[in-house]
Amino acid sequence: MHAYHAIYAQQHRGQESAGIAVTDGERLDAHVGMGLVSEVFKPRVLDQLGGKAAIGHNRYSTTGSSHCDNAQPLLQSFSGGQMAIAHNGNLVNAGLLRHRFEEQGHIFHTTTDSEVVFHLLAAPNHARKQDPLYHALQHLQGAYSLVILTKGKIEAVRDPWGWRPLVLGKTADGFDCVASESVAMDAIGATVVREVEPGEIVTLSDAGVTSRRFSEQVRPCHCVFEHVYFANPSSKMFGDTVQVAREKMGEKLAEESPVEADLVIPMPDSGRSAALGFARKSGLPYREGIVPNRYVGRTFIKPTQAQRNAAVQLKLNVVEDIVRDQRIVVVDDSIVRGTTTRGKMAQLRRAGVKEIHFRISCPPIRHGCYFGVDFPDVSQLIANNRSVDEIAEYLGVDSLHFLSLDGLLDCVSQPANHYCTACWSGEYRIDVSHPIGKMDLEQFQMKMFG
Repeated sequence: MHAYHAIYAQQHRGQESAGIAVTDGERLDAHVGMGLVSEVFKPRVLDQLGGKAAIGHNRYSTTGSSHCDNAQPLLQSFSGGQMAIAHNGNLVNAGLLRHRFEEQGHIFHTTTDSEVVFHLLAAPNHARKQDPLYHALQHLQGAYSLVILTKGKIEAVRDPWGWRPLVLGKTADGFDCVASESVAMDAIGATVVREVEPGEIVTLSDAGVTSRRFSEQVRPCHCVFEHVYFANPSSKMFGDTVQVAREKMGEKLAEESPVEADLVIPMPDSGRSAALGFARKSGLPYREGIVPNRYVGRTFIKPTQAQRNAAVQLKLNVVEDIVRDQRIVVVDDSIVRGTTTRGKMAQLRRAGVKEIHFRISCPPIRHGCYFGVDFPDVSQLIANNRSVDEIAEYLGVDSLHFLSLDGLLDCVSQPANHYCTACWSGEYRIDVSHPIGKMDLEQFQMKMFG
């Protein structure tokens, strides 16, 4: 049940599918399905997934479409035995690797970038090595926090840049565990021991925990969008508690963009922490003028725009008696595509708001992400080729201010050059001249097999 509770606690990281793979020490079994953790894992399913070790995954699709074939953990058998893999991140060279393998006759069963890891491990020039995983990892480029289950152990891997989070913990009854976020450790009563280091392989087995490196240390490239939006507020990652960092962003935002207004209102739920900081620094009253429906889930990580639009309409309701005739500051964490935000601003206008001053606790997102966040198509980004004034006009607000990049980086504790800021600055740490788009592998497979 530890794996179930851990992925339940991390439902915010992916809502499209969920899965758990287990081993009893002799063989592996897995159950995956489309939907939320509570929908995929009914009691009868959990009763059938007994074992001595397990890995779990919630999927937020960034490569490959949202269907069950791409649900993780992926479980496959090859000459070395059975293996299950769960992956957080994006491999920018997955298309090149897959093309080479397919030229050699390899058959792929999914359209997710994660599957290339199996083929690297099964390749004879790696499988014959004393440490196949070490050699396979030399070929990967991009963001990857991996957990790999075999019949006798779990191996946890974090890419050399540390793009995505991964922490090591220990439960009260002495079991070792790893998870993307510390909130998962809280859910199973575990204590965080430390972060898995970038470029490190941590092995969990009956012998305990061992560690080895597969890469020399390089300058970290942590995804600071984790602090802006993705991570659970109660988690601690990259040295900072997420809630504290977000409140600091709100305070910095108030310093950079003071405005005469009556109320500060968060855009639920991800704007709440920054709105608290903004209200505290500005001295303006904080009110919940937009109320969320707790049963809808996160809207940004829905796989299609149509689903995002529908979810926002169901999720957010304006409280007219609070906002009518008021000059309001609406605080949100980010604007990506802007279509759902525009509709919500129109709803505030219909509720009788006098003025809307929109404040965003990160800079304008003008560039694609190729490392695990679903906005690689720059044509969909509202800030692409638009000025701030043009964005404000499109959204229908009286003023708009984005937190500066320097202001954002002042709110986190690592050196500024230890974070990935490519989606705002356009400065990528590694070569992204031949990345794969979300549907590229899908389209390639359709061309190959009709």
